[in-house]
Amino acid sequence: MFSDNKKTSSKFDIIPEHIGIIMDGNGRWAKKRGLPRKAGHTAGAMTFRKIARYASDIGVKYLTVYAFSTENWNRPEDEVSALMKLFKQYLEEAIRDFSEENMRIKFLGDISGFSSDLRELIETIEKNSADRTGMTLNLAMNYGGRNEILSACRKIAEAAVNGDIKPEEITEKMIADNLYTATQPDPDLIIRPSGEKRISNFMLWQAAYSEFVYLNILWPDFEPKHLDEAIEEFAKRNRRFGGV
Repeated sequence: MFSDNKKTSSKFDIIPEHIGIIMDGNGRWAKKRGLPRKAGHTAGAMTFRKIARYASDIGVKYLTVYAFSTENWNRPEDEVSALMKLFKQYLEEAIRDFSEENMRIKFLGDISGFSSDLRELIETIEKNSADRTGMTLNLAMNYGGRNEILSACRKIAEAAVNGDIKPEEITEKMIADNLYTATQPDPDLIIRPSGEKRISNFMLWQAAYSEFVYLNILWPDFEPKHLDEAIEEFAKRNRRFGGV
C-alpha cells in the first residue's frame, strides 16, 4: 500500500501532531476530464497513498483521512460499488505490502455496514499493525461525526442504566474516551481541498479547537507541497484555546 517509509529530518519548526484531511473533489476531478466518477476515486486513492507516506516521513504522528462518510451511501449505486471494490483492492495490498511499514492503521467508523470480506480485511490490518510505533493512520470509513457522538452517548447511557456510573459523573473526558479516537490527541490541523469550506460531519467533537486550512485544489491533484503550505499556514496561527 505504501512505499518504503524512511524518516527524514523535518524542514518545519512546528509540525502538527495530528492532521485531519477531508479528501474532497474526486468526482469533480473526473468530470473535468470527461471520465467516470470512479476514475476520480482511483486517482484520489493514489494521492492518499502518496500523502500518507509523506506525512509519516516529515514526522506527523497521527493522520486521519475522511475516506467514506455515512452519507456517501446515498450516492449512485455504481459509484458506491466502485468505491467498495477500490477499498478491497487497497486493503488487500496493505496486508501484502505492510510488513515492512512502521505505520499503525486504525479504522474509524461503523464497520458493520461493510461486507464480511471487507470487515475481515479491516480486522486483519488493525491486528497486524497494532504494535507499530510510527505514525498512526486513521481511515474514516462509514464515518460520521454525529453518529460517532451518538455511539459514545449510548455506551455511556448503558453504563448508567447498569449502575456503573451516575449521570453527574459524566465528563467531557468520558465522552472523548468513548469516541473512535479514544487515547488519541484531537486534530491540531484539518485540511479540506476542493474549494469547499465546510466540515461535512467530520470529527465534530475532536475539531472544537482545530485550525482549518481550505485549499482550492481537487484532491487527486493534491501534492506534498500543498501539505507543506497548510503546515506553514498552521505555524502562523496563534492558538489560544479560548484563552487570551
